[in-house]
Amino acid sequence: MHLGAPRPGAEQGGLDERSRAILAFEAEWPQHDGAKEEALRARFGMEPARYYQVLARLTDDPRAQAHAPLLIGRLRRLRDARAARRARLLH
Repeated sequence: MHLGAPRPGAEQGGLDERSRAILAFEAEWPQHDGAKEEALRARFGMEPARYYQVLARLTDDPRAQAHAPLLIGRLRRLRDARAARRARLLH
């Protein structure tokens, strides 16, 4: 099992099927590249920008945190590092 994957037996916590599928996909494929973008178009029928918007909302959703705590922690750390990098570039 991948460390960021949702825990087996974890409560669904009210997440819909698409949200759970997105979290599982992200846990399986943490690299952001062109192949991933093609895969998410095929799997979810979404453009990359829309997928990342949904993923960003899930990153802040307590239900997603309960469902996949390691994955959400990793996504939050990546987001915070990007924000810190942007802040350094602006100063």
